[in-house]
Amino acid sequence: MWKWLHPYANPEVSYHFTNKLLPWLSALAAIFLGIGLVWALLFAPADYQQGHSFRIFYIHVPAASLSMGIYFAMAVAAFSSLVWQLKLADASAAAMAPVGASFTAIALITGAAWGKPMWGTWWIWDARLTSELILLFLYLGVIALHNAFEDKNLAGKAAGILTLVGVINIPIIKYSVDWWNTLHQGSTVSKLGKPSMSLDMLWPFIFCFIGFSLLVGVIICLRFRNEILARNSIRPWVRELVENNSSS
Repeated sequence: MWKWLHPYANPEVSYHFTNKLLPWLSALAAIFLGIGLVWALLFAPADYQQGHSFRIFYIHVPAASLSMGIYFAMAVAAFSSLVWQLKLADASAAAMAPVGASFTAIALITGAAWGKPMWGTWWIWDARLTSELILLFLYLGVIALHNAFEDKNLAGKAAGILTLVGVINIPIIKYSVDWWNTLHQGSTVSKLGKPSMSLDMLWPFIFCFIGFSLLVGVIICLRFRNEILARNSIRPWVRELVENNSSS
């Protein structure tokens, strides 16, 4: 059933496949982000309570959602690396970690900027905010472990174990507003049933979310490609690739 995946365990095949994906992902990311951000910042109506400060929603919510999504994907890759000894899975986890940390930081910074006019403070030890901050520390810990050992296999195992332990934080972030009495507002888009947004606010969010997701794909592909080259630098195909690029 999964035989079609087997060729992509080959670093050379995965490298060239990633190269083919990049132009398409880049073009789609530019289109969706361009339309989504212009629509959200210039044409979407202001919120009746929050006014124009509500527009940070179109960056904050995609960043927060992707911070969790990237970590979950990283955990799947770490599990695959630990259980099935897939070296490319470890390379993909290493490629995702800095991207996830960046989007977690964006979520925290934009959340603070949004919280100041709404709550009157940049930061409170709210359950959602605190668990998101813990997620940032988990990402930084994984990045540190990936770079703490010269042996990439040992580094991957240590980082993979921390990644899998940290998965418990994902449902805490997601459901913290339901489990505890917090200042952070509940779900407005992803809740079951009809979203608590009008369609003229919802559609630009959808474009922004897809655009940011595609942007994440582009950055991860670039980093994954670099990880493949770094981990296979002595392979003949990598040397040939370097020679061809230097001669062209």
